[in-house]
Amino acid sequence: MSKFKVAVIGCGSISKHRHIPEYAANPNVELVAFCDIVIERAQEYAEKYGARAYANYEELLAAEKPDAVSICLPNHLHAPATIAAAKAGAHVLVEKPMAGSREEAEAMIEAARASGVHLMVAHNQRLMPPHVKAKQILDSGILGKVLSFRTSFGHPGPEAWSVDGRGSWFFDKPRAIMGAMGDLGVHKSDLIRWLLGDEVAEVSAFISTLHKEGTEVDDNAICILRMRSGAIGTLVASWTYYRGEDNSTVLWCENGVMKIGTDPNDQVIVELGNGETQRYSVGEIATNEKQTASGIIDEFVNCLVTNTPPRISGEEGLKSLNVILAAFESQATGRTVKL
Repeated sequence: MSKFKVAVIGCGSISKHRHIPEYAANPNVELVAFCDIVIERAQEYAEKYGARAYANYEELLAAEKPDAVSICLPNHLHAPATIAAAKAGAHVLVEKPMAGSREEAEAMIEAARASGVHLMVAHNQRLMPPHVKAKQILDSGILGKVLSFRTSFGHPGPEAWSVDGRGSWFFDKPRAIMGAMGDLGVHKSDLIRWLLGDEVAEVSAFISTLHKEGTEVDDNAICILRMRSGAIGTLVASWTYYRGEDNSTVLWCENGVMKIGTDPNDQVIVELGNGETQRYSVGEIATNEKQTASGIIDEFVNCLVTNTPPRISGEEGLKSLNVILAAFESQATGRTVKL
């Protein structure tokens, strides 16, 4: 089988740590082109992988005609770049949040559908081993119905992660559109929807910029979610966890509690009502400090190889984005927002 020609559009940290090395490790992929507005970044990868470098993604799409692309650009460019790639006949893996608005996300989904290409959103939390294990346990029924939950994602902020540090687009509202909620919160809205096999029905939120000076994007959010099943819980996103990074989820159920990512050794712990405790050491949840394989690239490439629609589709990405957009609406209006 010939290899799929893949281009990476945007050569910042997420490309450096995840997309590029994971494509390079996949035997079904040939990296043919890299694009970045800072052309030197694209050239560095192009030289390493025997590919070509571009500063403009439209030029890349026209010249290279890649089979697939990763869109790793600032948030405001996710929609235009995805639509351009789909129109050029390329399958698209887009970073989260997939877009800054519902309208943009719907236009992306429609562009992929019209061109007959796959659109996948890089919600990697679903693929992390502790979450896969947790989903298996929930689906087994041993814990019964989920009654309440908390899911949290907090770290010191993108300045240590981004290639541009404190000058990063993450802090520039016109390019970022949203801050910690778009960076971290949307991961958790996607995770809780998937884990529970349920949709968010109502959202109330407090969203603020508490400590990151000189930016208008949010650095903290606490949301209360009511699911269609009736389960209620909290979703927290923070860029000011300067000590004690958190990427954990706890589910309180009819027959016990499940703790995910709360213990350094056993990533999933089930404490049943009968006093029995089950502990599972199944692999790390990836963090900025501990880069483990995300699983996203292999999942995307497998969709190409098998010509199977992605499980983490544009439609799924939109549902997870809608929770975050509802939270911002709640903050703006002081009301609970129904989805």
